[in-house]
Amino acid sequence: MIRSECCVQTKQISEAMSSDLSTIDSSVTRPILRSLAFVDIAIVKPEPEALALAPGDFALKNQVLPLFMQKGVLVVAIASDASLSAVDDLGVLVDKPVRAVLADPLLIREQIEEQFIEKILAGLPSEDGNFAEIDENADLADLQQMAGETAVVQMVNLILSQAVRDSASDIHIEPYERDVRVRYRLDGILHEMIRPPKRMHAALISRIKILGEMNIAERRLPQDGRIKLQVAGRSIDVRVSIVPTIYGERAVMRVLDKTNAVFGLQEVGMSLAVMETFRRLIRQPHGMILSTGPTGSGKSTTLYGALQELTSPTTNILTIEDPVEYQIAGIGQIQVRPAIGLTFANGLRSIVRQDPDILMVGEIRDEETAEIAIHAALTGHMVFSTLHTNDSAGAVTRLLDMGVEPYLAASSIIGVVAQRLLRRNCANCSKPVDEPESALRPLGLTPNDVKGKPLMRGAGCDKCQGTGFKGRTGLFELLVVDEAIQHMVTERAPSSTIKNYAIEKLGMKTLLDDGRSAVLAGRTTPEEVLRVCQREEIQVG
Repeated sequence: MIRSECCVQTKQISEAMSSDLSTIDSSVTRPILRSLAFVDIAIVKPEPEALALAPGDFALKNQVLPLFMQKGVLVVAIASDASLSAVDDLGVLVDKPVRAVLADPLLIREQIEEQFIEKILAGLPSEDGNFAEIDENADLADLQQMAGETAVVQMVNLILSQAVRDSASDIHIEPYERDVRVRYRLDGILHEMIRPPKRMHAALISRIKILGEMNIAERRLPQDGRIKLQVAGRSIDVRVSIVPTIYGERAVMRVLDKTNAVFGLQEVGMSLAVMETFRRLIRQPHGMILSTGPTGSGKSTTLYGALQELTSPTTNILTIEDPVEYQIAGIGQIQVRPAIGLTFANGLRSIVRQDPDILMVGEIRDEETAEIAIHAALTGHMVFSTLHTNDSAGAVTRLLDMGVEPYLAASSIIGVVAQRLLRRNCANCSKPVDEPESALRPLGLTPNDVKGKPLMRGAGCDKCQGTGFKGRTGLFELLVVDEAIQHMVTERAPSSTIKNYAIEKLGMKTLLDDGRSAVLAGRTTPEEVLRVCQREEIQVG
């Protein structure tokens, strides 16, 4: 429901109300304790005029949500009658009569955070305020006191809750000479959100260290931590990395929303043809399947999807990861801990003695790990792992470059899937468009190719932060290793030779081919495909 429609509906409800709130239409409200009415604020949206009256910090602290004005009376939603005293206090603050209604506590909190975050942050101490600055040699007691200040606690809570609300994958807190920048990574792209006062920076970092159980006094060395949160009833795991820079400590927090984890192969964007072939590969009794691509391209998610399909009471599945991002029921997952000697290689050497049917190695980083994984694949296990290469054929040659013998790689690898993540057109604001030939040419498309196709492009709206994109989907390139490719590997043929053979003889669709299909289906734009596909595949001129 768009904003104007919400305001019209709220106004109509307001006009229909008599002095007794229980007279509101029963489809919207129902009488509850102390003659208060229950209002469904999923339908009755707050009006800007009412929101402007209440202080944001008061609304957040007391969970009181202003809804609308009715004949000079401010109507507010509360979670229970225990908040009635806060309603009286609000009346004093705004110097108006206030009347309360009851609403769902979760919806009240979500609306307050959504409506008031900018207002609250704007009211926090400014650069010219009396917020004390912490220098390099500040005493530990000062750090702890500053980290407990109301404004600091409030800002950190808002930064985290807004990141979860916006489905951000990462939060960056970046100090510079004169200011501090907070950015969220949304659908793979960084967006600046707020600029807190420079003087608050050290206190913000100290607060994050306390939440992440890190050493608050150590400001010269990098530190890692972990924060567990409950945001709007959702379980959130935040991995924190703090490193020192010349202008202060920089924090990057990876947000893992366990309730929104996507594991199904169909959900990650695989086409039916690729998914059917991939499913046949993962059900082989033994061998190695590699997932390749740059950092953040969804490799682990794809392998999680494969493991999810293979999980059964008759199968023993073990993983070794760095870090364990999502926990899957029925699977034994091991966290790498290099500080105590638990590396990929050492851990893999141990878990092969745990009678596994299927193994997943988070990443092959060195020759030792590669050789142990290949040995496991050759001795009757199905092994999944990831590599950082540009395309599927490059994964094979990368193993050879690590020092793996060609005959071992050829005998063990049965398939390689390369992938990228690209942004999807926003479902709320995307509209049909006629793409110019200049935009289609680099993809190898002509106006005839797109004739009658539903090309779409997002115009930008509140739901997509004006970007025209909301959510991501995968592009996939699946290389199935046959006897001819095995022979090429043993002969150390270049990856381009392997790739050309797979395209011409096996009908392999490249990442760019999958990108063309996404554009023709209206899921994304030509520019977005060009952004994520490797350069050598793109036609220029």
